[in-house]
Amino acid sequence: MSETMDRQQRLVVAVAVLASFVAFLDGSIVNVALPAIGRDLGGGLTTQQWTVDAYLITLGSLILLAGSVSDAFGRILVLRIGLIGFGVASVAIALSPDPVTLIIARAVQGAAGAFLVPSSLALITSNMRGPLQARAIGVWTALTTAATIGGPLVGGLFVDYLSWRFAFVVNVIPIAVTLWLLPRLALRDVRREDAAIDWTGAVLCTLGLGGMVFALIEQPNLGWASPAIWMPLALGIALFAGFLVRQRTTRHPILPLVLFRVRNFWTGNVATAFIYGALTLNGFVVGVYLQQGAGLSATLAGLATIPSTVLLVLLSSPMGALAGRLGPRLFMTAGPLLMAAGSLLLLTVSQEFDYWWQVLPSMLVFGFGLAVTVSPLTAAILGAIEPARSGIASAVNNAVSRVAGLIVIAMLAAIVGGSLDLEGFHRAAVATALLMAAGGIVSFFGIRNPPRPATAEAGAATPTP
Repeated sequence: MSETMDRQQRLVVAVAVLASFVAFLDGSIVNVALPAIGRDLGGGLTTQQWTVDAYLITLGSLILLAGSVSDAFGRILVLRIGLIGFGVASVAIALSPDPVTLIIARAVQGAAGAFLVPSSLALITSNMRGPLQARAIGVWTALTTAATIGGPLVGGLFVDYLSWRFAFVVNVIPIAVTLWLLPRLALRDVRREDAAIDWTGAVLCTLGLGGMVFALIEQPNLGWASPAIWMPLALGIALFAGFLVRQRTTRHPILPLVLFRVRNFWTGNVATAFIYGALTLNGFVVGVYLQQGAGLSATLAGLATIPSTVLLVLLSSPMGALAGRLGPRLFMTAGPLLMAAGSLLLLTVSQEFDYWWQVLPSMLVFGFGLAVTVSPLTAAILGAIEPARSGIASAVNNAVSRVAGLIVIAMLAAIVGGSLDLEGFHRAAVATALLMAAGGIVSFFGIRNPPRPATAEAGAATPTP
């Protein structure tokens, strides 16, 4: 394959980036909008948690189904469904008159988002291989992760100068552009003759996750002894266990457990759980504390993370290409450890707040570590699986990252000690560092670099049981 992308390949990357961009952007915009949402609609910390977790529950639990549908019925169809659903839900969020309506609309938005990420990334992994694929994944990772980190700035501008409601309507623009580009792709969906979807498994997965997360969020308010806590928790665990059992027996699983026999795939996903759980925790806590604790405006709180975004955009693609030549293990080990160090630098934040000396050093170290990590992580996991299953492989990896973030936010009250004051902020920084360090350690002991001849010819790791 040529080292240079042709017009159609560039269009594939553009569609993949735009389709994922809206889901990642929206997932992070909400962090900086939470205080304004709380002031406008009420509900306190519980409403803020559910505003985040309603999105993550449906996204994390349905993304496996979406990946399965994508491989079976075609990526273009799934992308179109996801884009339209996401746009409609975004408008509903902007018009929400109360917390209940907002949370329901966020759940719908998460369900639509589940159809965007695995299908968009599968467009790249199924149409490019070798160094070209590594470069394309680097571009995709840089821009979509930049949306995650840059989202607070976009949200902050809307919150300060218009309303938090406009921060969600902004999604309509990239959605419209992506829908316009889709018919211009030379690719056409091909439905597998044996295509079938495990709807029972999808229901078990969704209800299982929902029950467990509900219990984690409400436990600080009601206590473990309350039937409203232990019953949903027990039912959620039972349903999710039933989901796993079903995946071993059904002919068309939405989570093919055989994928986890591939070493780089399963260890990469364990590392993903730690790393993206830490990223979600860090984004939530920094976005909220800089406003409520340090007294910054929403715009300034968003600007605080810009150094990390700039480093990510500039370095992610080169790091992905370098990891394609040297192997991902070093990058997936060093990157999370750098982010752990960046998190610990936030312990310098004090009552006499000073962004330049207390926060900026953390953002620079954290951003460099993020750029070192994200492209090699994605390429290592997806490169371990054959292209025909790239949709479900991407879906599993994204589900792991979303569920990790969901669980961390559900446990937020326990992590920060009940209140996001300065002490709680420091506790969250330590928790973020520990999770990042765990991700680096798992990568060091678990990830294997692919043999160089295999990398040169196929751009993918040889599966290692």
